[in-house]
Amino acid sequence: MIYSVRHITNFGYEPAIRESVMEVRMQPRSEGHQRCLSFSLDVLPNANIMVYRDFPGNTVHHFDIPGRHSRVKVIAQALVEVQAPPLPASSEVGSFADLDGMTASSDYWEMLLPSRFAQSTPALSELAAELHLERSGNPLDLVLKANSALYDAFAYVPNSTQVDSPIDEALQSRQGVCQDFAHIMIALLRQLRIPCRYVSGYLYHGKEAHDRSPEGATHAWIEAFLPGPGWLGFDPTNNLFAGERHIRVALGRDYADVPPTRGVYKGEAESDLSVAVTVSTAEAPLPEELPPLTVVRSRIARPSSAEPAGFESQQQQQQQ
Repeated sequence: MIYSVRHITNFGYEPAIRESVMEVRMQPRSEGHQRCLSFSLDVLPNANIMVYRDFPGNTVHHFDIPGRHSRVKVIAQALVEVQAPPLPASSEVGSFADLDGMTASSDYWEMLLPSRFAQSTPALSELAAELHLERSGNPLDLVLKANSALYDAFAYVPNSTQVDSPIDEALQSRQGVCQDFAHIMIALLRQLRIPCRYVSGYLYHGKEAHDRSPEGATHAWIEAFLPGPGWLGFDPTNNLFAGERHIRVALGRDYADVPPTRGVYKGEAESDLSVAVTVSTAEAPLPEELPPLTVVRSRIARPSSAEPAGFESQQQQQQQ
């Protein structure tokens, strides 16, 4: 299937800021069952855009907007071909002993260790015991069990957490967004010594689909490394095997590695962020009218000691 993707992001600042610097991860990857046929990125006010690849091979666009401005608009458009990856049978997947041998002899340690948003906590251990997740049977069956168990145990509630919420917020409330579902599943599987990585991307919502995650936003899921087939995608938000409808943009240890936008700016301003995403089949033209922009985070920026001198932190897009 070939998809057309349009992703519009609006940042607003009151009063106007003096300069903004931003990096964007919105270009779909080309590998395996997916090819990015074309991609364009437009920024207003106009800016010179530099492109590079980060360590996991994600395409990153970087730009600097000098001078006073009260809004930044980023428009990404892509044409992507995705083929349906097959879900292997349990008999085609090796044992836990095979998995241990492969992880011991290859470089998977980054996807096995705790990361900023996917850490072991007492609440996570309680959830693992509640769901009876332990190393037994076949690794694929265990991952599928975790995928469906999280879908059943947690409610999907838009805007129920923040972009930087730790997993304990969702664990305590038993609700969250796709970003939370992905982080919890990654942390659970890493505890069981199954390499896992975070996937940022888009989900096509067809007429026959019954997804909990909404249209009009980015999406997130996980990939687990299994002996035999290698990396396979699983979507705990919707209890799906990541297949033809999942468009992969960026891979990382967790969300902190792959936010769609991340940047800093000069000035003390109240800021807001709104996003609109449209994913359609290539045969169906993109609508002239996009869905209403969804406000995914609004806050007053405060200086951070982690940011360069004279800059203040800028909000990121939460993956809904």
